[in-house]
Amino acid sequence: MLLLATDVGNTEIKLGVFADERLGASWRWSSDRTKTADEYAALLAWALERDDLSLSAIESAVLCSVVPGLTRTFQELIRHFLRREPLVVSAEIDTVVSLRVDNPQEVGGDRIANAVAASALYGAPAIVVDFGTATNFDVISADGALVGASFAPGLLTAVDGMLARAARLQRFDLVAPPKAIGTNTIACLQSGTIYGYVGLVEGLVRRIKNELGMDAQVIGTGGLVDLIAAETGAIQLVDRDLTLKGLRLLAERNQASEGRRHATRTRLTGER
Repeated sequence: MLLLATDVGNTEIKLGVFADERLGASWRWSSDRTKTADEYAALLAWALERDDLSLSAIESAVLCSVVPGLTRTFQELIRHFLRREPLVVSAEIDTVVSLRVDNPQEVGGDRIANAVAASALYGAPAIVVDFGTATNFDVISADGALVGASFAPGLLTAVDGMLARAARLQRFDLVAPPKAIGTNTIACLQSGTIYGYVGLVEGLVRRIKNELGMDAQVIGTGGLVDLIAAETGAIQLVDRDLTLKGLRLLAERNQASEGRRHATRTRLTGER
């Protein structure tokens, strides 16, 4: 069975095709709220064709999104071009992990997927650090529940905000400088950005572990994870496809649950 998993973020859209448990083709696109379902479908068809696949080969689809407009766009794409009804991940479905927070409805589908994949693939307790538009620290307890999180501005979000307000600063390459003490403007910006975020990660991970009262595996994911993980031992594992893997697990569980519900209805009503 071929499953299309789609994670729609504010900055990036990540897509992957699973053949059973194996992630085959995967792509990352920039999020564009102005694109229509037809335009994204054409892009998807082109991407699939490059990997010797086609829209008609996709048998099921799962979607998480933090952009309401694009949620509707990708639902339309999947229904119209794939002829499938997508599983949209939210607190309303079988989330596999318990959402032990004040308001489960606030938990985005990407965070649910990350918690599911971290617990299933790497064990609990765990802290998932997702480097996206925001830097999310999701906390999974020893018994596998999502018990809370900490959010910080994403690295690029912070840089864009700084450059928009500082007339004399300029764009710079996101690479770690050789030392923390910069001797020119670019080196100073690189140091404060890269090593500043390293300090943010190390400090929050330390506080979270103290509040948990135990050690926890720290799993990094997201577009900029490699940049920060290379500079700190606080991130023990890197899995750039963690969210897509979690989406697959959620699709698998909910398809199984729907199958059981259908079997029950058949026994009770005689439906076929």
